[in-house]
Amino acid sequence: MSRCDTIIDNMAKKNNTKRKLVGLVSEESGIRLYYTKKNTMNTPDKLSLRKYDPVLRKHVVFTETKKNLGRNEVKEKKR
Repeated sequence: MSRCDTIIDNMAKKNNTKRKLVGLVSEESGIRLYYTKKNTMNTPDKLSLRKYDPVLRKHVVFTETKKNLGRNEVKEKKR
């Protein structure tokens, strides 16, 4: 089972838990590469993890965004 199949299977189940699926976006390249589950009761703040970015070929900081499976790139916020 691939990573994408696992994400879709998790979406199809009825969730009665406090764990939510979130996407992690590279701060330097802006591409969403990783997905993880987070307990929203214990960690209400945004996650910030240092992980490997294969596009840049180095470790960078990844921050939490909503899980939007339709696209990988994150748009700039309008201010």
